[in-house]
Amino acid sequence: MRLSILFLLLLTISCQTEPSSAERYAAFSQELPNGASCPQLDAKKAAEIVAISIACIDHEYPNKPGHIYTSDESLRPPKVATPVFYGCFDWHSAVHGHWTMVKILKMFPNIKESIEIRKILNSHFTAEKMAAELAFFNEKMHKSFERTYGWAWFLRLYAEVYSFDDPDAKKWSKNMKPLADELAKRTAKYLNNLTVSVRVGTHSNLAFGLNHIFDYTRATGNTSLKNLIKKRAKDFYLQDKNCPVPYEPSGVDFISPCMAEAYLMQRVLPQKEFVAWLDSFLPPLYSADFRNLQSPPVIKNKKDYQIGHLIGLSFQRAWSMNGVAQALPDSDPRKEIFRKIADIHCEKGIADMKESGYGGSHWLASFATYMLVGDR
Repeated sequence: MRLSILFLLLLTISCQTEPSSAERYAAFSQELPNGASCPQLDAKKAAEIVAISIACIDHEYPNKPGHIYTSDESLRPPKVATPVFYGCFDWHSAVHGHWTMVKILKMFPNIKESIEIRKILNSHFTAEKMAAELAFFNEKMHKSFERTYGWAWFLRLYAEVYSFDDPDAKKWSKNMKPLADELAKRTAKYLNNLTVSVRVGTHSNLAFGLNHIFDYTRATGNTSLKNLIKKRAKDFYLQDKNCPVPYEPSGVDFISPCMAEAYLMQRVLPQKEFVAWLDSFLPPLYSADFRNLQSPPVIKNKKDYQIGHLIGLSFQRAWSMNGVAQALPDSDPRKEIFRKIADIHCEKGIADMKESGYGGSHWLASFATYMLVGDR
């Protein structure tokens, strides 16, 4: 009798099935907080954010140059060396500060800050000053200056100006074009020479840069570079599996290598292929392996120029997750979950940005803006 009871018990246990993936996703979605919200970029919020970029765009010092000095004569003040992009602490932050102003001006042309924005852009995007920027890049030791982060943000900036139906923007675009053309050529050369990807969580992350440059190719019709990015993205990432999410983030990251890669691949792959690729690239979102991407990182010193990078990580994760969610079919349970997690990161990033001091304000307005507008 006892053996019969034991047999029946074991049989009952063996017949119990594990919850399906859909059931696990449904349960996990219910566990996520619904209170997190990402603000809409209305005129009031746009004015608040763009004021941060306006405040730093002509703020020359402190300044962190990223180029190589070759002689005493090469020691020039930032405003002399690069007379357009000399503020906001470093060259690339000045570039995406300009992008923030252009983007806000396009979306909200009647806010009171638009007068100051036009004044700045008209004084910066002159033929003479843009020629000086190109000359700086053409100096012998500057061939890889700002590769690829600064290149990518400049090409996004140029694409924004190029697609802006505005009399002033047409002049700016003409003056900016020589540098845009040069950086597009350098990008192609770099991609053709590169044998492995750059997967760090900071400036030289390749996938991060290619996301911005890919949008430049779509805006300007640069088909050859667009096709090259598609090819090289597949070369570098198509066979990737099991992205090491538990290793993220590093202590000074502002880019999630895993999410930057996923954000790029949703651009270059058809939906069906992207979904199959994502299935093997990221762990299930309800799993412990994905936990490090579920919550924004803890930041003990938001004003530290390096540790404060983690504020930007919240924004970059948010826009990447929203982009991936948009690429998924409506029937995919990850779609809603990615959006919920993105909202959590967005809310935390906005709050942290207010406490970042100049270490954050010289660049975070751009990340916040891009998070709020995406590829619009």
